[in-house]
Amino acid sequence: MAYWLLKSEPESFGYDDLVRNKREGWDGVRNYMARNYMREMAKGDRAIFYHSNAKPPGVAGIAKIVKTAEPDPTQFDPGSKYFDPKSNPDDPRWDWVTVAPERKLAFVPLDELKAIPELADCLLLKKGNRLSVFPITEAEFEAMVAAADAKGKPPRQPSRQTRS
Repeated sequence: MAYWLLKSEPESFGYDDLVRNKREGWDGVRNYMARNYMREMAKGDRAIFYHSNAKPPGVAGIAKIVKTAEPDPTQFDPGSKYFDPKSNPDDPRWDWVTVAPERKLAFVPLDELKAIPELADCLLLKKGNRLSVFPITEAEFEAMVAAADAKGKPPRQPSRQTRS
């Protein structure tokens, strides 16, 4: 199993939209490196769903890859903002994978992610990384999930001691 990070602007398509739709093609990726990463994805891989260009940006949920890469139909639709007139149906330029929600997470903003030691080498935190799809390690995935789970737990109540 591999692990990925998928960025989406919540105003365009947020984690709640994925939950509502139950599964969705990850469309509109128009960067060759990100496209190549999608071509490496396998059914069953897991991904962090990250809200980008938000105030603040951060981790929103876990998604799973439910269908491997296939041509992104929006590249052929002149009415789509993702239309690519240079893409040929006989040799499509752009792909998408189909994702489904696995679990909504307590939101972890980027500033908090920067403080997690396991994420020191994560591509998410590298300056200049504008990719919307990229691999992360299992340790990075688990660190983000653990941070969200820690935020989502109610504060511990002091134990009551009884007198005998």
